[in-house]
Amino acid sequence: MASYNKVLLMGNLTKDPELRYTPQGTAVVNLRLAVNRKYRTKEQELKEEVCFITAVVWNKQAETCNQYLHKGSAVFVEGRLQSRSWEDNAGAKRSVIEVRAERVQFMGAPGVKTQSGQQPVQAQSEQPGNEPSSELTWLAESEEEANES
Repeated sequence: MASYNKVLLMGNLTKDPELRYTPQGTAVVNLRLAVNRKYRTKEQELKEEVCFITAVVWNKQAETCNQYLHKGSAVFVEGRLQSRSWEDNAGAKRSVIEVRAERVQFMGAPGVKTQSGQQPVQAQSEQPGNEPSSELTWLAESEEEANES
């Protein structure tokens, strides 16, 4: 029997990530995404629907998401579907299907959240001497070219 479980999503966060730790000390954060779909009806009316999805990020990547992302941040998430079940405080059986993120790509300008939730225009690298990634360089060059047009 063949099977394949891969999810690719691009959307915006609907709220700030909230970092927490398991009893073993593993970092975990939930990213609540809004993914939009635009389409035309038979009458050529433009419609838009929104799908809200939770992506679960683990370990160092969870801490990085918590540090750099905030409500409204654009992200690209690559992962797999995962279901889990539990019993709530009232004894009712609950279940959810969410995305177990394997990779999270930040789509917006780099920046660090401040205590006030504001994102500065230019963020400094955590480690001196680190060059920006080629993807960030490409993104910055693309935005400059678009602004010049």
